[in-house]
Parts: sequence; C-alpha cells; structure tokens
Amino acid sequence: MKSILLLGALLAAAVPAVQAAPTTPAQTRSCHLPGVEEALRCLTLPVPLEPGKPATLNLHVTIAPALRQGARPDPLFVLAGGPGEAGSDVLPLLSTAFKRVRATRDIVFVDQRGTGLSGKLECPSDADADAQLSDADADAALRRCIAASKAPFAAYTTAAAARDIESVRRALGYDKINLWGGSYGTRLAQAYARAYPAGTRALLLDAVAAPDQVIPAGGRDSQAALDQLFAQCAKDAACARAYPNLRGEFDALVGKLDAAPLTLNLPDPRTARQVDVTMTSARLLDTVRNMLYAPADARRLPFLVHSASAGRWQPFVARRNLAADFSPDGSPATLLHLAVVCAEDMPRFTPALAASDASPLTRTLADRLRGLCRAMNVPAVPETPPTRIAAPVLLLSGALDPVTPPRRAQDAASFMDHAQLLTAPNAGHGVSQLGCAPRLLRTFLDRPDAKVDGACLNEIPAPTFQLGSAGPQP
Repeated sequence: MKSILLLGALLAAAVPAVQAAPTTPAQTRSCHLPGVEEALRCLTLPVPLEPGKPATLNLHVTIAPALRQGARPDPLFVLAGGPGEAGSDVLPLLSTAFKRVRATRDIVFVDQRGTGLSGKLECPSDADADAQLSDADADAALRRCIAASKAPFAAYTTAAAARDIESVRRALGYDKINLWGGSYGTRLAQAYARAYPAGTRALLLDAVAAPDQVIPAGGRDSQAALDQLFAQCAKDAACARAYPNLRGEFDALVGKLDAAPLTLNLPDPRTARQVDVTMTSARLLDTVRNMLYAPADARRLPFLVHSASAGRWQPFVARRNLAADFSPDGSPATLLHLAVVCAEDMPRFTPALAASDASPLTRTLADRLRGLCRAMNVPAVPETPPTRIAAPVLLLSGALDPVTPPRRAQDAASFMDHAQLLTAPNAGHGVSQLGCAPRLLRTFLDRPDAKVDGACLNEIPAPTFQLGSAGPQP
C-alpha cells in the first residue's frame, strides 16, 4: 500500500476542546531513537481515543531541544506524511531540513495516533513471503488482518490527530507553536490551524495537499509527471540517443501485461536464489508511480523500462523490491492509513471524479481501496467547507511532484490570509531538505510576516538520467 501513502483531502471537522493546560509542563525523559546518534527527550502522553472517555492511548512525542541557550518560546512541531508515517520515522530530518531551525527552537516530533510508537496499527509482514503473493492474495491477507484487529478505526481521524497535537502543546507548556507538515502532514497541519487558531503561530507546508484533494484521485497529476519525464528524456541528447522509443516501449510493456501477467524466473535481488516472480500491469504501474516521487529515482526509469522491454527484468524487479529491503518497523501504518482514507476520502471519490481523473497509473487503486474500505467499515466523516487560516503560511512545492504539484498548493493558499508560495523547478515530492530550503525555513520562522526570497530554489540541479547498468551519467 506504500504507493498510496500520501496526501488526502483536508476536512475541517469540528474538534472538541482538550483538557485544561497543566500548571507545570509534563516531565520528559532521555531517550535514544533510530536515525539520531544523540540523546533526545521523549514524552509518553496518555490521551483518550474519544472525547470525554478515559485516556487509553499512549501518544509518543520526541523533543529535540534547541541547540542554543535562550531558545525561542515557539517550537516547531513536525507532522509526518502518509497517513501512516510517524514523527519518529522522520527524525533524520534534524540533520537536514531542520538543522538551521533547531539552532533557536525546540523541534517536536509527534507520532500520530496509530503510527510509530503511538499504538501502531499495522499487519504482520514477511518481505520474502509477501513478494510471492498475488495482488488478490495480498488484499485477502490484509482483509484478514483488518478483521482480526480490535482497534476502533473510527477514532483514528485527522480531526482526532489534531486534537492530540493540542494536548501535546498544552502538556509541554508551549503558548503558540509553529507546524511543519510534509504531504499528508500538510493536511493535518491545516486541520490543526483551523481547529486551534489561538495556538498557531505559523505553518510550513511542504508537498501541499489541497482541501479538496482525494487520495485515489491522483491520476491526472501522476500522468502529468510521467509525461514530463518522457519529454525531458527526449530533450536530453544522451537520453534520447539511448532510449529513442521510450514512450513506445513503455506503452508496449503495459499492453503486454494487460493481456496476461508475465512469469519471470530470475535470481532474487536480495537472496540470489532463483525464484519465480509474477509481473502484472498493476505492479509495473505501481512501481513507476512510486519512482516519480523523487526526481533522482525517476531519472532511472528510462533505463529500467528499456531493459524490461528487452526482456531483462532484473533491474526493474530489484527496484520494485526496494521498499521491502528496509525494516518493517519503519514502514507506514497500513491500517491507520486505511482508517483515514476510508472515512475521509473514499466517500468523496465519486464516479464523476473518477472519470475526470482517469489514468493507467491509478486505474487499479480505487478498486482495491473500495474492497478494503468495505472491510474497514468506518463511518464517513462529514465534509465541511474549509474555513480560512489567518496564521502566516509558507508553501513549498516541487514542479515535478506527481501527487502534490504546485497547483495543489495554489488551491490550498486560496483559503489562507497570508500565504507565500515557492516552487523548486527540479524537485519532486518534498523540498525542505534540498539546497537552500533549510535556510528558508529558518528565515520564514524568524519573520513569518516578511517576504521570503525563494530564488535560490532555482539552483537545485536536476539529476542526470541513468544510461546503463553502471548508474546515472556523471
């Protein structure tokens, strides 16, 4: 399900108030977590699954204290993507995107309820066994996992996650907070700002989800990114020479797999054992869609398509297995993802929207989600027109983003009183770690009402195309 673990539509549901702020901030403890060598501070905060009920869920919070003495009183809360990714999953951002911000501000990573160390809603996983499953068998296994879960899925909404953020702010004794959101995290950040404007100082939104965005309806944007990649290869002399019929080869592969799945006998890229691998058009397109998220990965795609077209599938299968080569502990929480999408997005995925957004890249996604959502059986969250956000907002977009391109940020900004939009021409899904972006984050937080000059984002270079097995050209 990794391919759909991004974005979502912002629902401005009313969020009940949390308990009153404590007289003294909650006590944190020293902790060591993967991805960071130094000791950080951690907090386990009991919260209720539903308003007015006893606190039965332990929310995990990681705090990276400001590096300088006399830290500013307004920290930066980090909201990860998905839905399904946890704040503790993105701690390495401390040394990249937030390295300048942390000089003067605490950085607070919240594991959204149902993710990471906050009661992760996940299914057992065996990478080797899962790779051998058909798509139908994989969905059947997921439905069995859903049936076996005792979690009250209806309690895991974006509005509930926003309520948890407010509980963390109060528990730690902060007055106003800044929020950085990435992908789905931008949706959660906007939900918090609308529900708790008094606690919001400023927003940093990277790979921005628009209020009307629906997760399965990503065909138009994904197809635009793929078409752009083909056009860039055609304009690049070396890529055009190496792959003169790239689009034709891709279309032929899809057509061939549409007609019948292909059974491949090849060495497993991880174990070197000879195995049978079934390749379907859905698996091909799923991998292509995932590769489009990062331009450096997307620039490998012409080589993989050309190799597969010539019958050499090993490089493509190796790239498809890439996600399974990492520890399952760091994988997104699939059941949390479904809890949010099935309650907040699928009810709005109308036949008209599906027809207007048709693309081969996403054609099987909606059908899979419909079946899984029937198994989840969560009530629809009522759609509410988005209210305006008064706090200053900096919105970052990558021009090559296949899921949250600049047009989505423009839509989101239309509901904001003080919005600045910056686009990185050669970036994909996520800008904050690249080039001068870490400096721009600090500049904006220091003076959120001042204009941010984002011209330096134009200097982020475009990756080169891979022309052979040795990797990208120099």
